[in-house]
Amino acid sequence: MDVTRIADGLWRWTAYAEEWGDEVGCVYYEAPAAIVLIDPLVPSDPSEATRFWEALDRDVGRTRLPVHVYITVFWHARSAGEVVRRYDGRLHATSRARAANERRTGITVEAFRPGDQLPGGIEALPTGRSTEVTYWIPEHGAVVPGDVILGTGDGGLRLCPPSWLPAGTGHARLRTALKPLLVLPVERVLVSHGIPVTEDAQARLADALADGEPARVRHGRIPPDNPCCGA
Repeated sequence: MDVTRIADGLWRWTAYAEEWGDEVGCVYYEAPAAIVLIDPLVPSDPSEATRFWEALDRDVGRTRLPVHVYITVFWHARSAGEVVRRYDGRLHATSRARAANERRTGITVEAFRPGDQLPGGIEALPTGRSTEVTYWIPEHGAVVPGDVILGTGDGGLRLCPPSWLPAGTGHARLRTALKPLLVLPVERVLVSHGIPVTEDAQARLADALADGEPARVRHGRIPPDNPCCGA
């Protein structure tokens, strides 16, 4: 587990996802009125899991804030159920992925539609995929995508491979849906797959959304149970 402080009250940690075969990123945000975790994954190593829970227990105990867990795309349900049950928290996901998230977590989802007011000051924005959203954390100028935007490994960003998308959804549709991100004061893009972008983030995002040939996969591998199944 690698834990990185992004800003005061904003942290990113990585854990190994066996179904993916690589490290994935997760986000902790201490909002004024809530603790928010986005796509959380508890490390599988017992010693790291203990370290994770001890740190989160301290934060929840210190702040005495309610815990809210947000899922970008149902493939990232990960450890959401464990976190919600431990802290008597609330689970949030887009209404189009409600059933899939409930199957994967065993938790009742508080469904929303992009544009709804969400606890913790989080904003959910459409991605061009009906079952996936990208989260915006205004306080930190942070975009938190799931699978549609990936890190390139060399400080840049790219759209996911076309094979990850359901039939009828291509890069052109993603670009159209994601273009509103470019009017936001983006300072950071905290990707789940790849290296997060914390410098020149707005320019790197604009590059990723510019028309061009689809980028080649340069980070990780595509697991058998992944978004290319067309969900």
